[in-house]
Amino acid sequence: MKKKVAFYTLGCKLNFSETSTIARNLTDEGFLRVDFTERADMYVINTCSVTDNADKRFKSIVKQAQKVNPDAFVAAIGCYAQLKPEDLAAVDGVDLVLGATEKFNIADYVNDLSKNDYGEVHSCEIEEADFYVGSYAIGDRTRAFLKVQDGCDYKCTYCTIPLARGISRSDVLQNVLDNAKEISEKGIKEIVLTGVNIGDYGKGEFGNKKHEHTFLDLVKALDGVDGIHRLRISSIEPNLLKNETIEFVGGSNSFVPHFHIPLQSGSDEVLKLMRRRYLTDLYVDRVNKIKEIMPDACIGVDVIVGFPGETEEHFLKTYNFLNDLDISYLHVFTYSERDNTKAAEMDGVVPKRVRSKRSKMLRGLSVKKRRAFYEGQLGTTRTVLFEGENKEGYINGFTENYVKVKFPWDPNLINTLQVVKLNDIAEDGLVKCTIMEQVGATAL
Repeated sequence: MKKKVAFYTLGCKLNFSETSTIARNLTDEGFLRVDFTERADMYVINTCSVTDNADKRFKSIVKQAQKVNPDAFVAAIGCYAQLKPEDLAAVDGVDLVLGATEKFNIADYVNDLSKNDYGEVHSCEIEEADFYVGSYAIGDRTRAFLKVQDGCDYKCTYCTIPLARGISRSDVLQNVLDNAKEISEKGIKEIVLTGVNIGDYGKGEFGNKKHEHTFLDLVKALDGVDGIHRLRISSIEPNLLKNETIEFVGGSNSFVPHFHIPLQSGSDEVLKLMRRRYLTDLYVDRVNKIKEIMPDACIGVDVIVGFPGETEEHFLKTYNFLNDLDISYLHVFTYSERDNTKAAEMDGVVPKRVRSKRSKMLRGLSVKKRRAFYEGQLGTTRTVLFEGENKEGYINGFTENYVKVKFPWDPNLINTLQVVKLNDIAEDGLVKCTIMEQVGATAL
């Protein structure tokens, strides 16, 4: 009988794309993939270094696996496994810990799946993570996450990702196009481009600085792939989002008017402490350029509260900056100390209760911003890609500009593109719509 393997993924879209690829590799080696809640012979946990309380979260997931099968082999991979391999190896029940380069060769480290007394560690020096492994994730039948870039050369003072993933490096353009074609042949209609710093796309497979292709080249080439109805840029640094890219997206066949642009702070003083590569003037310029070309574009923003040295005045500057800006929603992160980062040694530590209060204020602002954006879209006609779950008698989907809609459940709508009219906002904050006509292929 085939050995069964189950996966649990923490963190970002990039982790999900890599989990999918590793799972496909193990399937090719003869494993049968099952859900994490099912009894398996091996459980693989893809860890994250950004998540708060990463160690506690990891321990609870290991216990969850052991509850289903106490004799199962447990492997830890991913960012936290690279940063703190010995800590994870010491967790009761963990048999194997693989770092940044080893995770893609997990089959080489798994023999008879017998339990170890202590977790076995295979973790490289991060300088050795200088090669690129392409991957993509298919979470449901409607959307896929396509990895195009890995690692980061930036030295933001709060961030451990360069320590966990190494230098910036990219897939070769043809590989990305081949993966996109493979995804389209599975009937998936939307691809989300993902990476650590995707605007830095073009640095060679081995991290060299020769730019064979730029991010704009990538965008233009992907726009010509047959069968992909939608392409979405997951997150891009403001200093790397060039006018040419914005202008191309504005007139492209497949790229949707949705940008997610990290800000982190609305105070130039704090941005300098963070060692970000732009100031607020440039950020405003990027937002204005997008809105000039695509007035209905959705713009999401990452922001960190409670960074060391962030005074009440700095925070209010951030709050007012975002309040005045024509953006659509926020992803709010409460700063937490990370080992081996410059920020962890800085003065001006913000008390946790103050961080929490500031986070709550910005989350409230996000709700207000999203509502205002949705209200501005009411009465318009948009195209919705419907998803696959029955949510309390409704089917959900997203417009091209990322308005989340709901419609009475109809399984025939799954994975179809429909032209809809946006009518009004329901109590749960989603937009109710009327279907006008169907576009593209029918449901799978």
